[in-house]
Amino acid sequence: MHPRDAAALREVHLTIYYLPYGKTHLALTLPDELAVQWLAPRDTPAAADPLEAVAQALILSHPPAFGPEGGVRRVAIAVNDKTRPVPHHHLLPPLLTKLEAAGLAPETITLIIAAGTHVPMPPEEFGLVLPPEILRRYPVICHNCEDHSNLVCLGKTQRGVDVWVNRQFMEADLRIVVGNIEPHQFMGWSGGVKSAAIGLAGKEMINANHALMSEPGAELGHYDDNPMRQEVEEIGQMMGVHYALNAILNDHKQIVHALAGDPATVMRAGIPLARRICQVEVAAAFDLLVVSPGGHPKDINVYQGQKALGHASLVVKPGGAIILAMACPEGAGSRAYEAFMADPDMTSYEAVLARYRREGYRIGPHKAFQIARDASRVRLMTVSDMPADFARRLLLNPVGSLDEALALARRDLPPHPRVGVMPVANATIPALA
Repeated sequence: MHPRDAAALREVHLTIYYLPYGKTHLALTLPDELAVQWLAPRDTPAAADPLEAVAQALILSHPPAFGPEGGVRRVAIAVNDKTRPVPHHHLLPPLLTKLEAAGLAPETITLIIAAGTHVPMPPEEFGLVLPPEILRRYPVICHNCEDHSNLVCLGKTQRGVDVWVNRQFMEADLRIVVGNIEPHQFMGWSGGVKSAAIGLAGKEMINANHALMSEPGAELGHYDDNPMRQEVEEIGQMMGVHYALNAILNDHKQIVHALAGDPATVMRAGIPLARRICQVEVAAAFDLLVVSPGGHPKDINVYQGQKALGHASLVVKPGGAIILAMACPEGAGSRAYEAFMADPDMTSYEAVLARYRREGYRIGPHKAFQIARDASRVRLMTVSDMPADFARRLLLNPVGSLDEALALARRDLPPHPRVGVMPVANATIPALA
């Protein structure tokens, strides 16, 4: 037998990696000859009893007067929309029980879905984020950032930005935010007042704040030196957000920690806890990184799934490859982003970047800029449920499967490539050593 034929008969050892994809998983098969680093949040057990963990956080928080004796007649609670994996079914019941125990009737407690610039959720979708027993008992509305009749101006930030926010939230005597503390690609961290200061703001104000995303410090995992996040803190103070109830989740979207109290105090306590879970050390940049945003709802659309590309690009060599698996059942997730990319001149990353520099920051088209900025320095391929022509128009370089993408990527890899797999990229901070 020719030695070449003998070599072909040698056993090839393979390892299968499972990547979250929508509400299921995709299997990625890699030969063991590749040295692969698994970049995922630290495996952290969930709280044994999440409802009790939330109840204890409420007890320990020294909350403001919740009921009529403290002058509270109406309460507004900002909750997250369907693009965020916030465990409202665990966070809200203990909070609502406490409010009613203080003497507040259910009809005086309004839950406002903080949609920010996302497409507002119609009432028939409220069940995607709130349990039916809550929908039956309490008033629920969804914020619309373009409904100027329901916005009120609170003045200007130190930077001169007009602060327009949800009128019904501001008319409440007690204003509460509920959400998660997790990494954010340019806000640094979600959580605290962000659910109200951005989630319940007017479109023009959000646009003005997010225009800071190219400023120094407006980066993943940054807080004190992040100009965008610090302006959000300023807006939250102007809104008079009284109380925050936040969760820190593991990579299974389960509550590990619950924190409650003054929003700034919650953030100060929560960020170190979240960082210990989600920050992963990387010895050197990768030649190939296979990435998932983390499954539903993190890959509900390109608007959300793009964040995985932003995180991954931090640790991939120039000219390296990123394979991004995101289901995107709702497509682009932004009409303005789609319209921007429908321009027949938007056929390359260079064209996108040039137009963005000419026109400046706008919510929606900023997604095209972020993708072009990162994909222009690497080789991007995507696996999704979107029609290939549509994904191609968004310059996402669609391929049919992970296996196909891997075969294409390996053609250009060096002899001993550094390969990584990032299964929950939107909740992972990759940190180069």
